[in-house]
Formats: sequence, C-alpha cells, structure tokens
Amino acid sequence: MTIGERLKEERSRLGLSQTDLGAAGGVGKTTQINYEKGTGTPDAKYLAAVEELGVDVLYVVTGRRVPVSDQLIAIDELEMVMNVRGLLSEDKEAVKRLMLAFSGKK
Repeated sequence: MTIGERLKEERSRLGLSQTDLGAAGGVGKTTQINYEKGTGTPDAKYLAAVEELGVDVLYVVTGRRVPVSDQLIAIDELEMVMNVRGLLSEDKEAVKRLMLAFSGKK
C-alpha cells in the first residue's frame, strides 16, 4: 500500500471529504486528490496539520501503526476518540450524553 492509499484510508476512516482534509492540510482538493493518487507527496507542514484531525501520520508515512498496550487504550477505542476530536463542540456533547446513556451512569 502506498502513502497515497494510506492517506485515503485515513481520510475515509475519519469520514472526511477530500476537500475537508485538503483544507485542513492547507491544500486544495486537486492537490489532495494528487496525494491520494500518488502523483504528489504531502510535506511535513501538511502532515502536521492533518494529524490535528486524527490522521495517523506514522501509519500514512510508514504503513505501521503504533502498538498500544492493553493497559492504555485499544485500537477501536483510539479510533473512537480520534473521530470525536473532529466533531463540533455541540456534537461532542451529544456523543457524551449517548455514552452516558449506554453506560447507565449519570
């Protein structure tokens, strides 16, 4: 799998459009498409910016994810956290209420 393919995978995992991820990285949609097709290569400034949205930059660049200790947080839990980070504040509050409802806690 190439950097572009992994970048596209991360974008899809986070539920972002090419326009949205490109804008977050300071580039236009065409540049984002080129990154994903492999006809362009993202620079460090772009990667640092998209990391703020939850893109696993180590995975995009190397193809390896950082192993997570069982005592820290599971991969699926980490994905949920990263997805929530990209939400608007009112949506985060809705997710919190939903999680509390499922947990039975007040």
